[in-house]
Amino acid sequence: MLVRLQKILADSGITSRRKAEELIRNGRVTINGLVVTRLGTKADPNKDSIKVDNKAIQKHPSKLYIMLNKPRGCVSTLSDPEGRKTIADLFRDIPTRLYPIGRLDYDTEGLMILTNDGTIAHLLQHPRHNISRTYLVKVKGLPERSVLNNLASIQLDGRPVGKLKLRVHKKITQNTWIELTIWEGRNRQIKRMFEAIKYPALKIKRIGFGPLKLDRNLKPGAYRFLTVGEVKMLNYILSQNSIYFT
Repeated sequence: MLVRLQKILADSGITSRRKAEELIRNGRVTINGLVVTRLGTKADPNKDSIKVDNKAIQKHPSKLYIMLNKPRGCVSTLSDPEGRKTIADLFRDIPTRLYPIGRLDYDTEGLMILTNDGTIAHLLQHPRHNISRTYLVKVKGLPERSVLNNLASIQLDGRPVGKLKLRVHKKITQNTWIELTIWEGRNRQIKRMFEAIKYPALKIKRIGFGPLKLDRNLKPGAYRFLTVGEVKMLNYILSQNSIYFT
């Protein structure tokens, strides 16, 4: 069966679909010995010899789906030009390349999903699926509910934050813990939102991503493989092509 080349590369686990397109454009991919540079080119992953930088891709890699409790002080990419600790340092015992889904800021901790399944990674991050993200946010001060209600109308990057769901989790002396669910992942979004209402975020922890909840038994820096049921839940919400409400 003929399949788009960038999908074959992503499914092999060597790169994301977007990066696969760059590899193709840059002439680093061959099919049966011929260099391919045109996006949209199709191949048969079972019959054709497909190589990247003259190395054959793995045609049927085992699919891995991992839940990580990302620690603070760690970047959620596989490499860092500044030489900081990355999540790749937490997976040196896993030989296959993993791709992070739903990245977190350097000083934000909590739930991240990693996989070598390029198709799932692409779909979970596509805006049309509107996957929810739930956080516990510790803010400085004791904001009134009327102030918190203004968060959805805050302008970031020239447009409002939009739909969100929040509740006051608890108040401790001069700080407040807020549970916040959003359906987007803009750059430093949560910090910027609370800066805008003059109650800066002191600590941010993601506790939910779509139907998945952070495993309470996972300490920062620890991970576990998703259960069969959890993987089925992810596939189900993607097949529905609709907004998932936590």
